[in-house]
Amino acid sequence: MQLHRLEVEGFGPFRARQLVDFDVFADDGIFLIAGRTGAGKSSILDAVCFALYGGVPRYEGGEKRLRSDHCEPDDVTQVVVEFSTSAGRYRVTRSPEYERPKKRGGGLTVQPAAVQLDVLVGGEWIGLAAKEREAAYELDEILQLSREQFLQVILLAQNRFSEFLLAGSKDRQALLRRLFGTERFEDVQARFDERRREAERALGSRLATVAARLDEGERIVVAAELAREPAAEIGSEPADELGGELSGERVGGIVDGAGDPAESVAVAGTTQERLARLRQAKARADYRAERRVAEHAEAERLSSAADAALSALRDDQRAQVERDRARAALARLDAEEPQIAQARSEWENARAAEILRAPINAAATAVAASALARDAESRARTAWEAYGIDAPDLAEWAEERTRQTGSWERASQWELSAPELDAELVAAREDLDALLARREESEEERRAVPARLEELTIQRDEARRLADRADDLASAERAAADRHAAALDVVRLDAELVVADRALADASAVLATAQSTLAQLRQRRLDGFAGELATALHEGEACPVCGSLEHPAPAEHADPVSAEDIDRAEAERDRLAERERTASDVVASLRLAHAAALTKADGRDVDTASSEQAQAAHALAQSRSAAERMRQLEEHRDALTERIRRLDEEREADEASLASARETHALLTQRVEDTRAAIAEARGGFASVAERLAATIAEVAAAHALIEAAAERTRRDETASTATDERDAAIEDSVFDDVASVERALRSASDHQALEARVTAHSVRREKEREILFDLELRTLPEEPIDLQSAEQESQAARRRWTTAVDEASRATAMAEQLGAAIDAAASEHARTADDAAEYEVLRDLADTIAGRGANTRKMTLETFVLAAELEEIVAAANRRLGDMSTGRYQLRHSDALAARGAASGLGIVVFDAFTGQTRPAQSLSGGETFLSSLALALGLAEVVTARAGGIRLDTLFIDEGFGSLDGDTLEVAMRTLDELRQGGRTVGVISHVEAMQEQIPAQLRVRATSEGPSVIESR
Repeated sequence: MQLHRLEVEGFGPFRARQLVDFDVFADDGIFLIAGRTGAGKSSILDAVCFALYGGVPRYEGGEKRLRSDHCEPDDVTQVVVEFSTSAGRYRVTRSPEYERPKKRGGGLTVQPAAVQLDVLVGGEWIGLAAKEREAAYELDEILQLSREQFLQVILLAQNRFSEFLLAGSKDRQALLRRLFGTERFEDVQARFDERRREAERALGSRLATVAARLDEGERIVVAAELAREPAAEIGSEPADELGGELSGERVGGIVDGAGDPAESVAVAGTTQERLARLRQAKARADYRAERRVAEHAEAERLSSAADAALSALRDDQRAQVERDRARAALARLDAEEPQIAQARSEWENARAAEILRAPINAAATAVAASALARDAESRARTAWEAYGIDAPDLAEWAEERTRQTGSWERASQWELSAPELDAELVAAREDLDALLARREESEEERRAVPARLEELTIQRDEARRLADRADDLASAERAAADRHAAALDVVRLDAELVVADRALADASAVLATAQSTLAQLRQRRLDGFAGELATALHEGEACPVCGSLEHPAPAEHADPVSAEDIDRAEAERDRLAERERTASDVVASLRLAHAAALTKADGRDVDTASSEQAQAAHALAQSRSAAERMRQLEEHRDALTERIRRLDEEREADEASLASARETHALLTQRVEDTRAAIAEARGGFASVAERLAATIAEVAAAHALIEAAAERTRRDETASTATDERDAAIEDSVFDDVASVERALRSASDHQALEARVTAHSVRREKEREILFDLELRTLPEEPIDLQSAEQESQAARRRWTTAVDEASRATAMAEQLGAAIDAAASEHARTADDAAEYEVLRDLADTIAGRGANTRKMTLETFVLAAELEEIVAAANRRLGDMSTGRYQLRHSDALAARGAASGLGIVVFDAFTGQTRPAQSLSGGETFLSSLALALGLAEVVTARAGGIRLDTLFIDEGFGSLDGDTLEVAMRTLDELRQGGRTVGVISHVEAMQEQIPAQLRVRATSEGPSVIESR
């Protein structure tokens, strides 16, 4: 990686934009960043780190003072870094979060942090990312270094040299972990510890499960009294052998993690003995269950037999009761037999009479209808004779008159619709007149539209010419507004210049007074030197001026002026001079702004400029209004064009409608004339066709009524004669003598049904009771009542014995199954205990070794072991430089010695002194020796981290460390080492204020704090 360019603005001590071009130092290979303490040398490296990673390490944990305190509210804070890698050239632009004035209204608002990453492609910068997360991801891929690695291999920051050398094993581990990303080994350690705890919990749980299953089985044995020995003896052995070793404290310790599960496997022999005793008890439980099942089957058989005997006896009792009931019912039915015989005779006569009901009713109805038909014929003949018409053949006359009424009915309808037909004729005439009038109106409109269209076209063209000037008028309006604003600025600046000139004059006057006062003080100081010397003369002491021991006329010190008075006056003079310069700068600035405002105002005063702006605005408004009017006129013109097209279409439609209306009017006229002729012919001598038609229809109706009445009378007479003959024949063939006897025997439908139901029900009931009694008499049942009490008691006793047997068999079977399940579960869990214990021991030993416990005598964790290998490479790389830097005296060595009081160990660094042949702590080195050792170690660390980061090339390196603690020879050695670092085209930047280094390194960046406060960067 190589840095090319840095731009800093509003960052740290830099307010104005500062530019650093690192490429100009490529030929020298090494350059110095110099400046007074506090000027901002390290802030250059802070800016690089902030641009690439969005943070500065020395500000972490406190307030992030990235924005310059010298910035005005409107100033921008921004850092731009250009760098290149093997993948290409990139540019990062980053700004922190800071407050700025609101664009609208007063007060401040937060300007959010921003970042932009660009890549140079074909001479143009192309954006890669513009969001914080996306830029961080892209930079990780490009740089291939974390921020910690970057600070160790590229920016060797101040106070980080000795930190790594003198750190304890724990602190050094934390730093190496961040550099090499070995947190994953700590995760491995945590996962193995968790697996060990899980295995420990699983084994403890399994042992506790075995003990619980055995205790459960023994409780079942004691509760069921299955042991041959007394219950107390069965329960005492497990309590003595396993209660203390497994079931009690031991199991509790394993489950809680306080005991070793492997030791609990020693009780396996006792567990086997308990399982054997439980299996013996299981055999006895199975035998007991078989016996209880057999007893249950026998009790069930006896209970079924008792229930069957009780059921048979109850059936005989019910049959006995039913037999007695059937005997009584049959006796009652025999007593009712005379009444039933009388009802049966009445029912049979009613059935015979019912057959004659229809002929008798038909004959009576036919005789009555014949009499009515004669009366109707007499009334119809009287009505016909009233018309006085002589018609030999009445039917032929009625048919002829009916044919005539057909044509008269059509004429009658025409007569009724004549007014409507006349109205249609009038409407047709009106429609024809309306169509003629509309055609005339359309023709007038068609003659007027072209002139209106031409007028709109002229107005549209005029509006278009005015609207086309909108852009020019807008430019003129903006220019007028600018002149008006400039004219206002001229007035404002005139007033401000008056005030500024007055302030400058006042400042100049005050400064002149201060300079005069300073001159007077200096003169008084010079004049008073003799008196001041005289105050220090003593008798017998030589005069410092002439050397005389006598002082006959010492000068008087009447007007004393001290050096402090002169200094205060000079400070006041300088302050007032600065005030005058500030006032002069303000006047110059105002005059420059005033001249620019006059130029922009172009000689206009405020009123002239305001008038011109108003005129320009009015012209622009008219132009914009013309554009809208042009659009409206265009729409009206398009509407007229469309109207012309529609008028042409309407004219064709009107011509077609007019021809159709004329044809309709002619047809209606002819139809009216034909209808009037037909109505006059059909009316005859009557007032109207309807009146003639009504009279004729009444006559025809009377003729038809007489014809039908005569025919109906003839048919009724024939029907009455036939019905009377059939009635007499039916009575003669029956058991009855005449109609009167038949009518006496007839019954209503309800009486008939009641007689039939009574006779049938008696017969059915008597037959049913005889059948029931016949079957019951065959069973030879006793005459005395049957007693059920003894049979019911025997059945209940047998059922109670069966229920007891069922409960006993169920309990015995369930107890045997429960005991078997407990034995199987305990045996299965016990069989898996050995495998779990072996797996636990392996996991425990491995977890202890990885975590630095147990047999790991060095107390080194897995992560520490990996980092120790990395540290050995770092020390080896550092010794390649430290040997030369210390002329072969010192070497760094990795130490894995066990730390005191169980502290973390494995990452120690000691110094081997070739002069003594002994190793000693790094803290025993002198300041210069510590610096050289720290520098060598930092460079070695940078080489190893670079190799671990994929062998990236480091073309730029910065070292920010005070070289002031080195003597001349040691400084020379350090310079030779730095000179070696620039081999291979690398550029090394060194931050120092040591004068010797400024003399040896000609290429320099100087950071200088100005008198106003902000710092600037200068190249030389």
